[in-house]
Amino acid sequence: MRNGVINIYKEQGFTSHDVVAKLRGILKQKKIGHTGTLDPDAEGVLPVCLGSGTKLCDMLTDRDKTYEAVLLLGQSTDTQDAAGTVLERAEVSVTEEMVREAVLSFTGDYEQIPPMYSALKVNGKKLCDLARAGREVERKARPVVIHRIEILEIDIPRVRMSVSCSKGTYIRTLCHDIGERLGCHGCMEKLLRTKAGQFLLEDSLRLSEVERLRDEGRLSEVILPVDEVLAAFPKAVLKEGSSRLGHNGNPVRKSDFDIQDVQDGKIRVYDHAGIFIGIYVWRPEQCLYRPVKMFYQKMKLREQV
Repeated sequence: MRNGVINIYKEQGFTSHDVVAKLRGILKQKKIGHTGTLDPDAEGVLPVCLGSGTKLCDMLTDRDKTYEAVLLLGQSTDTQDAAGTVLERAEVSVTEEMVREAVLSFTGDYEQIPPMYSALKVNGKKLCDLARAGREVERKARPVVIHRIEILEIDIPRVRMSVSCSKGTYIRTLCHDIGERLGCHGCMEKLLRTKAGQFLLEDSLRLSEVERLRDEGRLSEVILPVDEVLAAFPKAVLKEGSSRLGHNGNPVRKSDFDIQDVQDGKIRVYDHAGIFIGIYVWRPEQCLYRPVKMFYQKMKLREQV
C-alpha cells in the first residue's frame, strides 16, 4: 500500500469523489481520501491522501487556499455559479473603479452565508439535498478571512481575480456578494484552485499522468511522504531506549529525546532509527509530550511507498 499525499489536478466535470474512485482503480488500493471538495465545474489543485496519509485529511482541509476566479456580473443564480438557474438579471452600469472598490472591500474578515447548494449539513441533512428538493433553510453566517484579492483583469461584465482565503470560504458566494454590493447581481463563471496549503498548481498531476507514472514504475517520485507534508512542525528524535514508548503511542518526556531543548507546541517525533512516529504536543501541566496523530506502523505491517 502506498502512503503519503499526491497532488492531483482535478479536471472539469469530475467531482472530488470521482477523483478518489478513479485513483483507487489506478493505484489498486482502497485507502484513499481527498482533502476538500471542489465543485464539478471547478478545476485545479486537489491533494489526495493515500494509506496512512488519510489521517492527514482533516489537517490539510484546514489550510488556506488560493483560487483564480471569473466573476460574471449582471445575473444571480440558485447555485451562485453560471451553471445554475438564473434567478434575476440586471443591467451592468458600473465603472471599473466601482468594480475595483467593491471587490477589494471584501479583503479581511468577512461574515459569509453558505450557499444552499453546498455539502454543509443542517439538522443532519445536506443543504444541497434540501435545495434539490426545493427547500431553502436559514443559514447562519460563518466567519471567513479573505487574506488577499488581486484583480487580474476587468472586462465588464467579467472580472478575473486571484483570491487567497481561509478554509470554509465559498468563492461563488464571494462572487454573489460582490454583485449584490454593486447592485447588479453576480455569479461565478469559472474557478481554478491554484494552491492548497503547500500544494501548488504547477506541481499537480492529471489522472492520466498518474497512470503513466504507475506504468513506468515512477509513482514514488510524486507521492509526498507524510512527514514531509508536516515539515512545518519541528523535528525531534527519541533516544534508542525511549523509542519503544513512541512505537506504542505513549507520552514522552523531554529527557526521552536526543536533544533536550525540544521546542514546546507540536513537534514531529521520530524513533532513533529515523522512522516517523507521529505528531506530539507539549502539555506543560503534565510536563509531557502527548500524541496527536500517530503514523507509526509495526514492522510486519509497514509497507514502503
